[in-house]
Amino acid sequence: MERNTRKYELYDKNGNTLYIGITNDLERREREHRNDGEKFAEMVQIGRATTRDAANNWETAAIRDYMDSHRGRLPRYNQNNNGK
Repeated sequence: MERNTRKYELYDKNGNTLYIGITNDLERREREHRNDGEKFAEMVQIGRATTRDAANNWETAAIRDYMDSHRGRLPRYNQNNNGK
């Protein structure tokens, strides 16, 4: 299986998580977020490139972990609790 998917998070200037996601092209995805009007200070790759399946599993778990520690709220720019 090809390891071409990157896991990433968007953070505000205070280091708060605004978005949790995956992509096969970080530069394109960052442009898409900015073009959508999302305001963030930095985009950080989490770990190494991995398979799409492993990245999907990480994304779902990371969003649920975030929600567990934020009274059920999603990160500001995530639309649902599995990243889709």
